[in-house]
Amino acid sequence: MIATVHPGRLSGAVRVPASKSAAHRALIAAALADAPTSIALDSTNRDIEATVGCLNALGAQIEPAAGGLNVAPVRRGAVASAALDCGESGSTLRFLLPVAAALGIPARFTGRGRLPERPNAALADELRAHGAQVDSDALPTDVRGPIAGGTWTLPGDVSSQYVTGLLLALPLLKEDSEIALTTPLQSAAYVDMTLQTLKRFGVAAQPVGSGWRVPGGQVFRSPGRIAVEGDWSAAAFWLAANAMGSDVRAEGLSDDTAQGDRAILSLLGRHQIDASNVPDLVPALAVAAAARPGRTVITGAARLRLKESDRLAAVADLLRALGGRAEVLPDGLIIEGGHPLRGGTVDGRNDHRIVMAAAIAATAADGPVRITDVEAVEKSYPEFFRDYEKLGGRVYVEHAGK
Repeated sequence: MIATVHPGRLSGAVRVPASKSAAHRALIAAALADAPTSIALDSTNRDIEATVGCLNALGAQIEPAAGGLNVAPVRRGAVASAALDCGESGSTLRFLLPVAAALGIPARFTGRGRLPERPNAALADELRAHGAQVDSDALPTDVRGPIAGGTWTLPGDVSSQYVTGLLLALPLLKEDSEIALTTPLQSAAYVDMTLQTLKRFGVAAQPVGSGWRVPGGQVFRSPGRIAVEGDWSAAAFWLAANAMGSDVRAEGLSDDTAQGDRAILSLLGRHQIDASNVPDLVPALAVAAAARPGRTVITGAARLRLKESDRLAAVADLLRALGGRAEVLPDGLIIEGGHPLRGGTVDGRNDHRIVMAAAIAATAADGPVRITDVEAVEKSYPEFFRDYEKLGGRVYVEHAGK
């Protein structure tokens, strides 16, 4: 689909969707627990639905309920094997690869979009080293456990999702384990979210050296009910719009949060930004930077080349298409701000964050902005354009064949 977004500032209050990062973790912990869990979740999206589908395939029973989802945990022996369609969700894939192996359930993992191109070799190699059979580093792949404890060695600068997957899986093993990082951890806040979820389910992981010690033989204890907080990653786009002249109140957020993307509050307006711990903020930060005078340099974001699109190139192309000036660095962007944004056509690259960034750019453009692949917002924020219109934005969506 293609959306034409007309210029104009936004104003009003909007309730941001539930954090998909927190939802993934809560759902998996609940599926591994000793008793059912009710999850308060006021919205869903394609990535969350992918995790729900995969957990059901592994033997959990997750059903809609008033205000969220009810999770009946995986029963050992309930399924002989599982087909896990991860959609385009890297979190679903990397969290569940070690979980399926720890459960000893033979599983075939598939995915779509750019997910089959995203790297998994380091995690796959460690699973093999601890007893799993993993027939390919890329999708589709078949994984067969069981796995044993011991020392798990991983790079910290490729994907924090590897670490989260192990933190969720290793407590299920009989033996103790240790996760040892060979390089500094990036996106550390996402691991903090995982540790917070484990604590809520009574599971321990102790920091040691450059990693964590995870005792084996632990039991995930259901808290009975758990609520998923609002998504700072989604709120970042409305806050970027505010930096460009809009007046949006993003509601449903927690100030007492482990979400690293709360850093948007301190990063907007900076001209030197290290995005190594907040890569998902780069599209919103870049659009805001283009609208203010001066040069902004964003570094530490090389991993964005491996997202739903090459997000560094996509952001630069977005800005250039609208009259902005941007240069791609090996690990970031240089943005020469203050040049008036004009109307134009932006390739959404089937990337939810590029589509939303382009729509926010339109608030300060001098003409309509036409955006392709707008259905990509279903991945993380299905109500984005409806909320955009509630805030006074004018959007016309062209459906395929019309």
